[in-house]
Amino acid sequence: MERKTTRAALLGWTVLVVLFLWTPLAIIAVYAFNSSNIQVWPIPGWTLHWFRVAWRDPDVRSSLWLSVNVGLRATGISLLLGTMAAFAIHRFRFFGRESISFLLLLPIALPGIITGMALNSFYVFTGISFSIWTIVIGHATFCIVVVYNNVLARLRRTQTSLVEASMDLGADGWQTFRFVVWPVLSTALVAGGLLAFALSFDEVIVTTFTAGAQTTLPIFILDNLKQGQQLPIVNVVAFAVILLTIVPVAISVRLTRDTGVLRRGAATVTAAESVEITTV
Repeated sequence: MERKTTRAALLGWTVLVVLFLWTPLAIIAVYAFNSSNIQVWPIPGWTLHWFRVAWRDPDVRSSLWLSVNVGLRATGISLLLGTMAAFAIHRFRFFGRESISFLLLLPIALPGIITGMALNSFYVFTGISFSIWTIVIGHATFCIVVVYNNVLARLRRTQTSLVEASMDLGADGWQTFRFVVWPVLSTALVAGGLLAFALSFDEVIVTTFTAGAQTTLPIFILDNLKQGQQLPIVNVVAFAVILLTIVPVAISVRLTRDTGVLRRGAATVTAAESVEITTV
């Protein structure tokens, strides 16, 4: 009896937490289809008019392109540096290893405003002019952490005997990476890249401090939130940001499961290539 009561209490608490987190997002989604430019409840009607208006707005399109552009560049840098750092921390033992790992994880724990202020001061001190690359660098500081964590966790779960067996069977370093290491890491890299893009796409604080006159979608929302005439467009943009953030996160969660699609494919490739190496 006590076990059923505990389970029911935990279920009820979980439902309350989910409602607390998702109800405001659901309201934004509903208002994006509101036929009126005034937010009233219940809404008087449904329409796609504001989606067309938002798409024709040059500020919205330029902000969308900048957000996607920055997200893709920051993700690329994060995949490269985060993967290299994870390999170095996992494979080698050296003085200051734990300190470096702590420094790599620190940016994700710091408030975004602190990171933005620090980067802004650094750019002003060094005379670096604001550009798209200053935004990319700011976003990459915390996106690297996501990739680093995903790759390091996958490396720690991977048996070192796989690499040793590959080398014992005569495979060189490139073959070992291609046929053994890469299939194991593929889903972790894809998931880390998707999470990094989602994190970069909806970041506003670091962008505000490092963008200068450039505007991403979160900044567009903040700039136009208090303007009543622009509120329907803001709702549409906010709804788009929610979708473009949820989709990569949902895909990354799917890929990091043990039953992920790419993971099953990777296991098949690993087994096939292992047989090929053995026959050689």
